Amino acid sequence: MKLRELGRTGIFVTPLCLGTMTWGEQNTEAEAFAQLDHATGEGINFIDTAELYSTPGRPETQGSTETMIGNWLARRGRRDDLVIASKITGPGNDWIRGGVDMDAKQVVKALDMNLARLRTGHIDLYQLHWPNRRHYNFQKSWRFDPVGQDHAAIRDNLLEVLGALDEQVKAGKIRAIGVSNETAWGLMQYLRLSEINGLARMASIQNEYNLLRRQSDLDLAEVVAFEDVSFLAYSPLAAGLLTGKYLDDAMPAGTRGALGAMWRLNPQSDRATAAYVALARAHGLDPAQMALCWCLSRPFMTSVIIGATAMDQLRANIGAARMTLSAQVMAEIEKIHRQYPRTI
Repeated sequence: MKLRELGRTGIFVTPLCLGTMTWGEQNTEAEAFAQLDHATGEGINFIDTAELYSTPGRPETQGSTETMIGNWLARRGRRDDLVIASKITGPGNDWIRGGVDMDAKQVVKALDMNLARLRTGHIDLYQLHWPNRRHYNFQKSWRFDPVGQDHAAIRDNLLEVLGALDEQVKAGKIRAIGVSNETAWGLMQYLRLSEINGLARMASIQNEYNLLRRQSDLDLAEVVAFEDVSFLAYSPLAAGLLTGKYLDDAMPAGTRGALGAMWRLNPQSDRATAAYVALARAHGLDPAQMALCWCLSRPFMTSVIIGATAMDQLRANIGAARMTLSAQVMAEIEKIHRQYPRTI
């Protein structure tokens, strides 16, 4: 796979990144090891995790995914071959450091625990999982409401967190920093604060992006393209919806939907999904591979995060990197998008 630079960091990653959030809930450690062995054997050098994982997030499994990765790294001894990305959670889960807002103290505390679980001396890309402030992360709302939000306090907190991250970069515990579930405004604020204060620069933004959720096509795509920030797409299959396995009210055992971790099941998303699945099958394509290949084709994309609970899924997902969609398929995808521009 042709490597792509992560922002302006000099760190190069593969266009596919192995997502890991099912490890510890839907996948055992042995299965996690098998996925890591296969993905790295196929040339993938980019692994994404978080202190929250596995998901659905709960106290009993929190941190289990990082622990599995750390055990694999210790067993295989391949740390220098890989780019490991992890995250500090935003507020809201009281079993993770009390569920408090991110600040300088919490950055240090969380990072030390990330490093201990991963059994490594540094994390290549350390990301803020979601912001402290209220906004539309995880589709809690589709509108911005400034009422009750203290702009000055928000900016002060952004600078405090950025300063703490900068200190950890200088200490050698982090190589690069990024954000996740962030807006164009939030990303630009971090970039501005970095420039003004001479602090570490956000190298990436990891947001949801797929055929059903394309809001990043607009302002955020422009920001990442012109500001040299890498876009990392999570949930490129819309949590499995775009495979077609949930159509006709199906709920296969062992899936995220069966675990209660789906939030997209509604008549509009079902209609859009059915259209994309029908398009793929009409052209002899696997629906999941078509969805992934389309994400990889986007001009502002750096890496697409794939996840799987079974090895055959992982093999198929990796196969998407060897595909190219025809002009006809791309045109028909745009026709469906015009018909179903928003599927919440």
